[in-house]
Amino acid sequence: MNSLPYIFVLLAAVLWGTVGTIQTFLQEDVSSITVAAVRSAIGGGALLIAALAMKKIHFKTWSWKWTILAALTIALFQSLFFTSVRFTGVAIGTVVTIGSSPVFSGLVEWVIWKRRPNRIWAIATLLAIVGCVLLFVNRGQATISPIGILLALSAGLMFALYTNCSKQLTETEETLPAVAMTFTLCALMLLPFSGDGVAWVFHSQNFLPILFMGLAATSLAYVLFLAGLEKISSSSAVTLSLAEPLTASMLGVFWVGEYLSATSWIGVALLLAGIVVLTVGTSRFAK
Repeated sequence: MNSLPYIFVLLAAVLWGTVGTIQTFLQEDVSSITVAAVRSAIGGGALLIAALAMKKIHFKTWSWKWTILAALTIALFQSLFFTSVRFTGVAIGTVVTIGSSPVFSGLVEWVIWKRRPNRIWAIATLLAIVGCVLLFVNRGQATISPIGILLALSAGLMFALYTNCSKQLTETEETLPAVAMTFTLCALMLLPFSGDGVAWVFHSQNFLPILFMGLAATSLAYVLFLAGLEKISSSSAVTLSLAEPLTASMLGVFWVGEYLSATSWIGVALLLAGIVVLTVGTSRFAK
C-alpha cells in the first residue's frame, strides 16, 4: 500500500497543531468560536474562489447531503470542543476530545459502514491514546466536570462523523472543491454565533496569524487530509490526526520554551510509536 496518503494526513495534523501557538499572536481578546468562524471563512472562501474559477463546482449535481453533514459536524466539533475546555481546562478537554475521536471513528465505520477496523489500527490507536493521556497528564489545571467531559466526548464524536462524511463526499467530488464548499458552509453556520464581529481581523497584529490559520491550517491542511482520506480508512485517518497535539506540544517546547515532564516525554514516544505502527504496519500488512 502506498504510504503517501498517510503522509498527507500527518502533514494535515502537523498544520492543525500550529493553530494553538499561532493563536497566541492574536492581540485582541476574541472568542475561540469567532476565530474558528473567520478561519473557516478565509480557508473555505479562498478555495471556493479557486474552485469556481476552475469550474470545479456544479451546483445542480453537487453532493449536498454529504457536504451539509460534513459542514455541520465540523462546525459542531469546533463549538463543542472550545466550550468543553471552559469547563474542564485545556488538558482534560484535549485528551477526552482527541483521545475519544479514533474510538468513535472505528465504531462508526463498524456499525454504519460494516467495516471492522483491523488489529494494527487497534494497537496503534491504543498506543496513541495512552500517549496523548500521558502527554497532557501534568499540564494545565485539571477540572473533572461531568458537563465538560460530555461536551468533549460529543466533540470527539463530531470529528469522527465529520471524517466519515467527508470520506463519502470525496467519493463523488474532487478534494479541493469539497473542502471549499464544506468550510464555506461551516463559516456561514458559525458566524451568527460569533459576537466579536470581523473588524479585529484587520488589526496589524492579527491579520497575518489569522491569514495563516485560514490558508495553511484550514485550506491546505484539509485538502491534504481529504486527499489522504480518499485512500485510507476513516478510523486510520482520525488516529493519525493525533499528531496534532504532538505538534502543539513540540512547538510549545522548542518555540515557546514550555517544560515537559518525563511522563509527558513518554507520552510523546508512545504517540510517535502509534503513528509509526499505523503507517508502516498497515503498508506491510497490505502487501
